[in-house]
Parts: sequence; structure tokens; C-alpha cells
Amino acid sequence: IARAAEKRPIAEIAAKLNIDVNDLEMYGKIKAKISPEFIKSVADRKDGKLIQAKQLKVTHQTPEMLAPEIIDIGHVGEVSAINTDVLDMLRNSDFIPVIAPIGVDEEGNSYNINADLVAGKVAEILQAEKLMLLTNTAGLLDKKGNLLTGLSTKQVDDLIADGTIYGGMLPKIACALDAVKGGVKRAHIIDGRVNHATLLEVFTDQGVGTLITGANDNHTTL
Repeated sequence: IARAAEKRPIAEIAAKLNIDVNDLEMYGKIKAKISPEFIKSVADRKDGKLIQAKQLKVTHQTPEMLAPEIIDIGHVGEVSAINTDVLDMLRNSDFIPVIAPIGVDEEGNSYNINADLVAGKVAEILQAEKLMLLTNTAGLLDKKGNLLTGLSTKQVDDLIADGTIYGGMLPKIACALDAVKGGVKRAHIIDGRVNHATLLEVFTDQGVGTLITGANDNHTTL
């Protein structure tokens, strides 16, 4: 992008290339000035269909309603499948994939998807050794504010049931839990505010976050 000879407002380029501006908004570039080559690369990602998606359905029902109301929340989706052919091609070519959480449905419509959910599903599909999610908190805390780690999937289920896990932490923990139940050996919820957080979590006993392990993992909490 930095070497591009010509840079123009993204809306102008999108119109010329007949690209849905929603795609570009989802990439967080709507206010930027970038090259036409980059815009075209965004459009081409839809052909690869790395993340196959469907629109997220949100329902609302009150006691007097005979059936729940389906609320249209626009270009927000959920993962229906991951195209591993695309990932295999990149890995076999010695590339490290950097995946934007944008999915496409069978009609070519694009959807913005929660990034944690995409990461968890990719880890599950690849049967990854680890899933690491960075956040701006110390990790999963108990009701007294103490950091919890070395948790089994059953313990996490119990913490959800008794209300210890709630609010904004719930989707992140749920995606880590689903990944571990789906075959990922370990999931880490890491405090991204700490310098070298990933290294500290992996290579020290105390770590800097919450570790969730599967039934077949031999990790022992110290």
C-alpha cells in the first residue's frame, strides 16, 4: 500500500470497481485513502470463501406475542463453515494467515462476525494445539476478583451456570469453551495489556491469564 503510486478516497475507488462499501467498512478502512490494488484484494477475498457465513438471527418475544419477532440486525453473521483449502494453501506456502472476521453466504452477501468466534471456529476446524485470545482484563475472575486458571470444561460450564461468568466475558469464554470441546487442546484468555503476554502465558508457570484445558490434556495447575 505504501508503495502505491496513486491513492484516492476509498468510496471513489469502491464505486469504480463496483464493490460493496459495506465490505470496506467492515475492514475499518472507510476513512482511509488506499490504493485500488488493495480494494480489489478485499473484493477477491469473497471468491476464496475462507469464512462461509449466514446472517445472525436475533429474536425478541414478550408474553403477549404468539411467536417471537425476528429482528434484522443487518450485516452481522455467524460462521457456518471454514474453507480449509484456503488455509492449507497458505500454510503450505509458508504464509502466516491473518484473517479478518468477514464471512460470505451463498449469495455473495458479506457479514461481519465476532472475531473471537471466528478464531475459535478456525482453531476447532484445524484441531489446533492452542487457541489464544487477548483481552483487556486479567482473565477469568471468580466472584471475589481472584484470577482463575487451569480450568476444565466442566468447571467452566459450572461457572457459567452459577453466574460467575457473565456480560462481555461470556462470548469470549464461550468461544474458548466450544473450541476445547471441539478438540483444541488448550485455550488461553490472556491479558493483552501485559508486555510479552503470550510468551509469559506459554513459558511460565504462573502465566498472565486463564487456561482452559480439554479432557485429554495432561496439564497440571501449579
